[in-house]
Amino acid sequence: MKLRNLSQLSIAILAALTTSIHAEEAKTTAKQDAFEKIEVTARKRTESLFESPTAITSIGANLIDKANMSNLEDIGKYVPNLNITRYGVGNAAHASVFIRGIGLQDHIITTDPGVGVYLDGVYLGRQMGSNLSLPNVERVEVLRGPQGTLYGRNTLGGAVNVITKQPGDEGIITTTAKVGSRGRIAGDVYFNNALSDDVSMSASASYKTRDGVGEAVNLTNPEKEIGEEEEFSGRIALKWQANSDLAFTFSLDGVDNESGQSPYTIELTEPLDPNDVFNGDFPLLTQDLIPSDPDDLGTTVAGIESTSYSGWGTSFTADWAINDTYTAKFISSYRTSEYEGGLDDDASPLNLSEFPEEGGADQYSFEVQLNATFDNMDFVSGLYFFNEDGFTRSGPFVFSPFNTPNGLLNDGVTESFGGYGDFEINQETNSYAAYINASYDLTDDLTLGGGLRYSKDEKDANAIFPSFPTRKYVSADFDAVTWDINASYQLSNNMNVYGQVQKGYQTGGFPPRPFGGPDQFVSFDETKAINYEIGLKGQVHENVSMMLAVFVTDYTDLALPFSDPTSGGGFVTIVENAGQSKAQGIELETTVAITDDFTIRSAVGYLDSEITEVSEGVQGIGKGDSPALTPRWTVMIAPSYFMDLSNGGTLALNANYSFRSDMQGQSVFNKSETIDSRELVGFNISYTNPYGDMEVTLYGENVLNEVYDVGRLQQSGFVGVMRSNDRSEFGLKFKKDFEL
Repeated sequence: MKLRNLSQLSIAILAALTTSIHAEEAKTTAKQDAFEKIEVTARKRTESLFESPTAITSIGANLIDKANMSNLEDIGKYVPNLNITRYGVGNAAHASVFIRGIGLQDHIITTDPGVGVYLDGVYLGRQMGSNLSLPNVERVEVLRGPQGTLYGRNTLGGAVNVITKQPGDEGIITTTAKVGSRGRIAGDVYFNNALSDDVSMSASASYKTRDGVGEAVNLTNPEKEIGEEEEFSGRIALKWQANSDLAFTFSLDGVDNESGQSPYTIELTEPLDPNDVFNGDFPLLTQDLIPSDPDDLGTTVAGIESTSYSGWGTSFTADWAINDTYTAKFISSYRTSEYEGGLDDDASPLNLSEFPEEGGADQYSFEVQLNATFDNMDFVSGLYFFNEDGFTRSGPFVFSPFNTPNGLLNDGVTESFGGYGDFEINQETNSYAAYINASYDLTDDLTLGGGLRYSKDEKDANAIFPSFPTRKYVSADFDAVTWDINASYQLSNNMNVYGQVQKGYQTGGFPPRPFGGPDQFVSFDETKAINYEIGLKGQVHENVSMMLAVFVTDYTDLALPFSDPTSGGGFVTIVENAGQSKAQGIELETTVAITDDFTIRSAVGYLDSEITEVSEGVQGIGKGDSPALTPRWTVMIAPSYFMDLSNGGTLALNANYSFRSDMQGQSVFNKSETIDSRELVGFNISYTNPYGDMEVTLYGENVLNEVYDVGRLQQSGFVGVMRSNDRSEFGLKFKKDFEL
């Protein structure tokens, strides 16, 4: 596989270097590029970004390229009050998306994200696999705040829409290649063309690899370096314009990722008493047994240093213009994925706790919409069904010196377990929804809108843990009516003010690791939120655009997962409906044209979020505690400068700066869980030839080599620390377009 991919990449690079087609392209200034009209489809209708009455950030292909964003985790560095991190058994495909203090770090099949991730309108139900790579993406839209009406379940914090380039009649082949430090090699090919008068096709293939940042120091022949990357992905889409009113689109995408474990280490937090198994999970462990370089891994278990993720999906969409007023849309999809990973929890050669894990999920969905546009009114309505069937299995090589090794679970698992860490959880979910969202123009300047949605979830799960006498079966139903109301007013041709109230809903579920016994494997309730928001959008001056949002969000029955070492061992994860919490903050995004050729984009977010009320009997969470992975300050600055050269070419200088302040690793307050603030700096220096069809770029990512924690999980006697993998990197990128 690897040799074949490298061969394909070499052919693409050779073709790009030996072929030249003179394609005329109208040049734009930096100012024109910055203030181009941005249209979004986040509310399931096409509208101007500045006129949409909600907080949306749209990141286009140009910014994705100039800021060196390669996956969804990178998007989390450039949007206010958005933080994307990971922990999931060291697998880099995992993405925990947090918006305005709401998200979920875990990945077990019984846990649902608090922020929805969508690929071309198709919901991705799992956090594992959500860290999508971004080659040949048209834009990424981030909606902040509860999206209960149009998106429904599990969009309590917001939604992230990844929108790929769609088939069209533009005949083009684009090849890109990247070579950089740390052994970076990457390349992709994108094709788009009309195959006939009625049929068009787009296709892309992408490959990337990079060396690791650490070693599995006690393994003789490790399969992977710690932090190593290797991924191949592809996508094909066909569009048939049956007639002027009816179009069908079919897409198929897939990914295969085989990488090293994400950098992981532990920090001891208290003296360990070997006579008390709950005063530290690892009483035999001393600091000198942990590798001195925290990027290295001290395990002696072969294979645990590597991870894998693979998946594929298909979708079918039909768009029908019934008449000049009404349109209908049908979207169906099927997706499947599987992964392997695991952590050496003691990060040493002692074999106290090493557990491999595997999981997978199949999902399919159907959505039918009836939409309409009148002279002064429009609406979007639909029916939706979603099914997911998945599993998580884990079995330790060993788990603590007080238990017998038991090995990895397999399909022939029985009800008897010898190792404390073994478990298997299966779950099937059926979700149903009906919704309508409408807007009405009272005057040329004033528009009122609102929506209503009914959602119902049915969950059936079963689990077997060492503390369970037999496999336990549980079921639970959840439902909610969610809504939103909004008003927007056009102050001038370039400025709009809006206000909105939104209600969101996150489905309930079952705890992911109830090692304490079957009494812990019980359902927790759904979480609901109401968001109050006002905003101002538009071009405040010929050279300045801005988007401002001020919000307050109240959460009830907030479901918070936390590690509880007192409930049967240090690896227990309990989920409690903690009571209530509140988030309030402000977000400001601006673009300033200093000159026609010099612009500065910026985004600043401030968030004050805390638990305001704790339900009786809830353990480990206190009033005033902070939600996990929620920085108070998020900042992004991205200046761009263009220079026209005497030969007709263009030199573009782009820089980017990203800041996230310190935050809690989990919801229970403890200083040892605090993740320190971090600052990232990058740059792009690009030359575009006079014909506009070739670009060469010198790039730098994380040029100061900031190494930071992305997750900290308190356990008994120690803190598990997941470290960053986006280390400093410098290199060259080459891009060439060929007209067909």
